[in-house]
Amino acid sequence: MTAETDKRPLKEGVRGEAVRLAAQADGWLAQLQAKAERYPWLQRLARWTIIALAAVLFAVMVSVPLDLQGQLIFGAGMFVTALLFNKLQGRFITLAMIVLSIAASSRYMYWRVTETIGFEHLLDAFFGFGLLMAELYAFLVLLIGYFQTAWPLQRRPVPMPQDLDSWPHVDIFIPTYNEPLEVVKQVVFSADTMDWPREKLHVYLLDDGRRDEFRAFCEEARIGYITRDNNAHAKAGNINAALKQTNSEYVAIFDCDHIPTRSFLQICMGWFFRDPKLALIQTPHTFFSPDPFEKNLNTFHMTPNEGELFYGIVQDGNDLWNAAFFCGSCAIIKREPLEAIGGIAVETVTEDAHTALKLSRLGYNTAYLQLPQAAGLATESLSGHVGQRIRWARGMAQIARVDNPLLGKGLSFGQRLCYFNAMLHFFYGVARIVFLTAPLAYLYFGAHVFQATAAMVMAYAMPHLAHANLTNSRVQGQFRYSFWNEVYESVLAWYITRPVLMAFINPKLGKFNVTAKGGVVEKEYFDWMIARPYLVLLLLNLLGFVFGIWRMIVAPSTEVFLTVLMNMLWTGYNVILTSACMAVASESRQRRKTPRVTATLPATLQFMDGKTLRCETADFSQSGIGLRVPAGLSIESDTKVFVTLYRGDEESAFPATVRYCANGRVGLQFADMPVGLQTELARLTFARADAWLDNWGTHQLDRPLTSLGSVIVIGLKGFKQVSLYTLRDLFSRGGRKTAESKT
Repeated sequence: MTAETDKRPLKEGVRGEAVRLAAQADGWLAQLQAKAERYPWLQRLARWTIIALAAVLFAVMVSVPLDLQGQLIFGAGMFVTALLFNKLQGRFITLAMIVLSIAASSRYMYWRVTETIGFEHLLDAFFGFGLLMAELYAFLVLLIGYFQTAWPLQRRPVPMPQDLDSWPHVDIFIPTYNEPLEVVKQVVFSADTMDWPREKLHVYLLDDGRRDEFRAFCEEARIGYITRDNNAHAKAGNINAALKQTNSEYVAIFDCDHIPTRSFLQICMGWFFRDPKLALIQTPHTFFSPDPFEKNLNTFHMTPNEGELFYGIVQDGNDLWNAAFFCGSCAIIKREPLEAIGGIAVETVTEDAHTALKLSRLGYNTAYLQLPQAAGLATESLSGHVGQRIRWARGMAQIARVDNPLLGKGLSFGQRLCYFNAMLHFFYGVARIVFLTAPLAYLYFGAHVFQATAAMVMAYAMPHLAHANLTNSRVQGQFRYSFWNEVYESVLAWYITRPVLMAFINPKLGKFNVTAKGGVVEKEYFDWMIARPYLVLLLLNLLGFVFGIWRMIVAPSTEVFLTVLMNMLWTGYNVILTSACMAVASESRQRRKTPRVTATLPATLQFMDGKTLRCETADFSQSGIGLRVPAGLSIESDTKVFVTLYRGDEESAFPATVRYCANGRVGLQFADMPVGLQTELARLTFARADAWLDNWGTHQLDRPLTSLGSVIVIGLKGFKQVSLYTLRDLFSRGGRKTAESKT
């Protein structure tokens, strides 16, 4: 008998014992499950036991003290694990990375609070506690942000019933105050083309400007015209006044520059049939013109804009917790719940979010469809953009005071956190200013804001920052690129800080301001007025960098050298951010009142002699259209033509005049057309069901290092621009003084 033969009975015995133990374990599990079903308290006990055990383990991982070497090894191990996870796909992998990020950040904040605030000097304490408060704020926003965005609901449209008789009546409200008629017309035309039973679709223009030309236009377009004899409560009051004069079961609201698609109602209304308690459904706000960041930095359709994070991820995450916000436009509200809360909220200047909060408090559901079904005009200038954000920030601070979501009845825990984070977000101005100036406390005054060595600060802070950036890049990467958030916040920080704090102290301060749309920027210029705070911060950081070089030269020890180096690296990053702010303040030209929308559609060019040419569109606007034609084609300017556009088997021809023809492109300007033909043009262009889908969520995924490089390039561009504009202004003033002296 061989040794192998001798081992066989032993292997079989072990295998049999394993099978017996497995069967016994299955029996224990079956008994445990039966007891759990019989005694529900046992399930709760097991659940809370697991939660308590996890909490204890997490607390140990966060609080266990380590020396420099141990912290470096621990931090590196966690980050390598996160990097490996990031190569895998799946929502649970994302949740695991969020847990690692929370652990790294919690460990850093625990260390900050327990080990780095033993200040001995008043100056150190002043700057040190200021920085700590800013960090605690950022930590809280990070935690609630993960809660909001960890698992977006990704709701999909629900088909409408086949029976058209069951479809409800819908009022479409288009509030306006001082916007040009040319801007408002396109919204009216597109709203009037919606695929909905004609007898159940009621379009109303709500004119708070009480203008005769608007009344005449509405009569010609055969839509409703509603006005009032005052402007109380601005947009909210305008809508509430219209509610009293209409009676449809549902109300769809569009800002007067937000152009809806013809499919809007059919895409959205199905959810109201499925959920009787649904009071509101919101869709994204998208824009077919560049905002000041995109225009001045030349990033339109290349880098996600400031608002895409909210509409791409945050709102979808809110929807999981039944906390989707009303955003004032591109939404449908059921009349009965709206009237139950007294109409659109008027207590604050962010009437939209406050209205949704009131609906949630009464137990109604809200929903969000991440499917662009309307697009509008972005703010044309940085000053206009800043003014709009100031109103939003002031309004959210007002809600935090008069109707704080953490207090009162009617909200779930998830709803409270989602609304609270929306309000907390707009207090970032204070924290951002602190971060932009914190290293200067040491470089200027020698103040130690950390009572720890530079090496220990880096060992604890770097895992916190690295995990937060890596995890947010994974969660948000399609709708927000790394480091761009710092640029957006830095531009606005100075301007929203005072209004937010004042509104929180006295909610009655401030008034609703209308954001101007449809303007032009005739020539390039540098907005010195809006850029003044960034210029001051830039000069302070540059001077701090010079002080750092001096301190580095005279450093008495390696530790002091490392401390100076750490603060100089931080200051260098702040120089990049403030320089990028200067680049945004350099306003580019915008000569078109009606921005063009890129689109490839089949078209036919018809000449007056009967000849036709098949071609395709390159872009279109309210006033004209661009065509791609054979490269050798030559057409004289001012030639009268017809351009035919198609949608399936449908087609319509529109009169136009050739404005240019070169290099395979023809530019046409539409002739004056009756309202019916303008509506038909809208139906085949702006109101197409897929009009706004091509540029939504199609950005490449974020690459943090590439994004950092792009921010650095923009910072260098801003530094160059402010230098050139400064020299230009100096020479210009010098020339004027010389001319005046000669005179």
